[in-house]
Amino acid sequence: MTRHPRRRRVTTGTVAVGIVLALAGVLFAANARLAQGQDSRAPQDLSDLAVAASDRLAKLTTQVDALRADVEQLTAAQVPASAAADDAQTSLVELASGRVAVAGPGLTVQLTDAPADSLRQAGVRPDDLVVHQQDLQVVINALWAGGAEAMSLQGQRVISTTAFRCVGNVLSLHGRLYSPPYVVRAIGDPKKLRAALYASPQIQVYLQYVDAVGLGWNVTASSTLTLPAYEGTTDLQYASVPAGIDVLKSTADLPTTRPTSTPSPTAASVPSATSEGSPSAQ
Repeated sequence: MTRHPRRRRVTTGTVAVGIVLALAGVLFAANARLAQGQDSRAPQDLSDLAVAASDRLAKLTTQVDALRADVEQLTAAQVPASAAADDAQTSLVELASGRVAVAGPGLTVQLTDAPADSLRQAGVRPDDLVVHQQDLQVVINALWAGGAEAMSLQGQRVISTTAFRCVGNVLSLHGRLYSPPYVVRAIGDPKKLRAALYASPQIQVYLQYVDAVGLGWNVTASSTLTLPAYEGTTDLQYASVPAGIDVLKSTADLPTTRPTSTPSPTAASVPSATSEGSPSAQ
């Protein structure tokens, strides 16, 4: 039998074309099935994807703005009470630490050395005529005990870290030196402050020396006293507040230290400077 090569070539090309068409049909069918399984609104190109992402971002931004507005509204509703509490706490801390100037009714106590001619009296020593550290301490402690809310000494604010000492007849306070008269000012109920002063046994001893040798003593009530703010540092290096202690308690509730009681001198003779009964003994 005679073969026809040309016919074979035609048959082979036809088969190849058929295979290609079949594969194309399979691909189109698969794409159609995939398209049917997706949301018809989903974009199929980059441009549509960008538009869809932008729309979604706009919706989320709107939700965030709404939630932020709710948070701000709730926060604003809580601010008044919270701010008032913070302000009250800050004011108490500043008052207790002496960081702000204060004003109010109170007492002014002035102590002065006795005149030098008192030495002519029998039994009187030079040390008996001088106001000493002990005398100032009992005055300040009595005023605290009487409910003083703020105090100053020689025009400087007295705070929890204040320490003063006498060197001879000179007072050293906050790095400065002062000579008499010594002036203590305290803000509080004037009647209670005065009662606390004269109820102190140590002050009663001092008052006997006022009568005996002429030590200076003057107490004046004022409707308004103005005390300056403390200008130094309040940093503590070694002291800390014990656990369970409320640091915001009123200064009237703070514990005070009192010097030991001393016996009163007799009217007939004034004890010497080294005597245990002398108010000027340091």
